[in-house]
Amino acid sequence: MSKINTHKRMKTTIKALLITTTLVTLNSFSLFCQNTAEEQLLNEVKSLKRTIEGFNHTFDEIIKNVDDLMWHQMLGDISYVDKVRLAGPPRWKPKDPDDNFAANPLQFWCYVFVPKSVETNKKYPLIVLPHSGIHADFSTFYAHIVRELISQEYIVVSAEYRGSTGYGRGVYENIDYGGLENEDVLTSRDYMVENYSIVDSSRVGIVGWSHGGMISLMHILRYPDKYNCAFAGVPVSDLENRLASHGDSYSAYFTASHHIGESIEDNPEEYKRRSPSTYAKDLRKPLLIHTNTIDDDVYVEEVLLMIDSLKTHNKSFEYKVFEAFPGGHSFDRIDGGANTQVRFTIHKFLERYLHPPKPFRSHADMRKAAYKFN
Repeated sequence: MSKINTHKRMKTTIKALLITTTLVTLNSFSLFCQNTAEEQLLNEVKSLKRTIEGFNHTFDEIIKNVDDLMWHQMLGDISYVDKVRLAGPPRWKPKDPDDNFAANPLQFWCYVFVPKSVETNKKYPLIVLPHSGIHADFSTFYAHIVRELISQEYIVVSAEYRGSTGYGRGVYENIDYGGLENEDVLTSRDYMVENYSIVDSSRVGIVGWSHGGMISLMHILRYPDKYNCAFAGVPVSDLENRLASHGDSYSAYFTASHHIGESIEDNPEEYKRRSPSTYAKDLRKPLLIHTNTIDDDVYVEEVLLMIDSLKTHNKSFEYKVFEAFPGGHSFDRIDGGANTQVRFTIHKFLERYLHPPKPFRSHADMRKAAYKFN
């Protein structure tokens, strides 16, 4: 083989290598650009999502401020309306392991309603009224119920426990569903007993619906010495049952990194710890439970599981399963005549154990007291 041919072959080989190397380099650069662009796009999407979530929290804060004014408008004729700042336990786990302030108590707001008819030398019963809803707040949805309680001369307290809306992202992401939110509500109860001389510590009840019903159950089961009685309306009762029936969007509240961060399959004991049904064996105070067969939020099967758990432990309590009652999940909170008739029975249950100064004699009396122009 001649030197010329060898040289040509070497040139061809080198050229091919150069072309291949260039193509590989171009492809790598293209992929790099593509990956960089995709990464940049994903970061921009995440940032945009975070911004939109921030707008949602801002919107919630505006609505909360308006609703706070509405409380005064709707109850100011018969009630002193106050909002105090309290502190509950630190987060159950730090958001950031390197946070030097992770052990700080969490602050939260709390509503206080005191009848204008009170006399400072007398004692009055207290109703602890935790709001309903996962990531919700104590809104004027409950105004007529609070008015009914105030009309009987109950004092009412409602904590905006950790995870509530209307106070920004930080409070929202402090959620501890079934956990230390119960301690926040207990803090509100203790605050009233310790700071209001007109509160009778021997006449304290807890009333709640839905998630508030769950908190009501947890309190009467875990802190029985703090209460005389409890009402739990359509209460969240068992997280295993609830998660199985409510799908991935509901599970996402729990698996969020700022909350439990694990699924029920990963950590079943953690979810059991947060379920009222776990503590059914501990009931020793009067309890009334309501549920509705057409409840499309807390399904009747979940509440029946709680009822069956109490029966299994031979506990004495009251309950009623309402058959296809109008109003579904909110059937004994809305204001129709039949609905308030059911609510009247709740008031009569509370009356037996808390002895309000001005109990309702009839459903008609309740309607007159709760609605200004009846």
